Amino acid sequence: MLALTHRSFAHEAGGIPTNERLEFLGDTVLGLVVTEALYRRHPDKSEGELAKMRAATVSQRSLAAVARHLELGRYILLGKGEMRTRGFDKDSILSDTVEALLGATYLSHGLEVARDLVHRLVDETLDHAADLGAGLDWKTSLQEAAAGRGFDVPVYSVTGEGPEHARRFEAQVVAGPVMGIGRGTAKKHAEQAAAEEAYRAIMALPADGAEQPAGA
Repeated sequence: MLALTHRSFAHEAGGIPTNERLEFLGDTVLGLVVTEALYRRHPDKSEGELAKMRAATVSQRSLAAVARHLELGRYILLGKGEMRTRGFDKDSILSDTVEALLGATYLSHGLEVARDLVHRLVDETLDHAADLGAGLDWKTSLQEAAAGRGFDVPVYSVTGEGPEHARRFEAQVVAGPVMGIGRGTAKKHAEQAAAEEAYRAIMALPADGAEQPAGA
């Protein structure tokens, strides 16, 4: 039940525990299993290519698709506000809940059972990871674009505001002459949005990388 308890429900229920710690753990388990699988399946791929494939597999969009296939939204415990805004169908909530379930599985049954569950959920995505667009991992794409133009390594800063049960984050990233700003309900989502904006700004610059004002 804890893995399905969203912070909005927990807040309205008097501050009971949420699934966020399990989400944190599940994110790590998912990353480990997917990274190992890609490493073994694609011995010819470079580190950068593997990183993009991993990001595509564990992206919010991909995990939300898994959750919808399982009809997971029907079982997530949400507060009244999130129910009104159809939180049960939001990519961010669905993907976070998948990660929380993986974290709970790891704690209850160990790595091997959790590994089997990861493969059952994402193997189809893993099979097509090499064909998925780099747009699913804007942070990696931005880092590569910045390096290709001779710009500094992207630097991120994130701020949060709002009550714990409805936290919103704003991320800023600077890479050479460009800057991107993104917002989201989680730090990683805000950073991806900021990276996308900065990436598009870099790609819009002349190929010689002349320092021109970038999009805000």
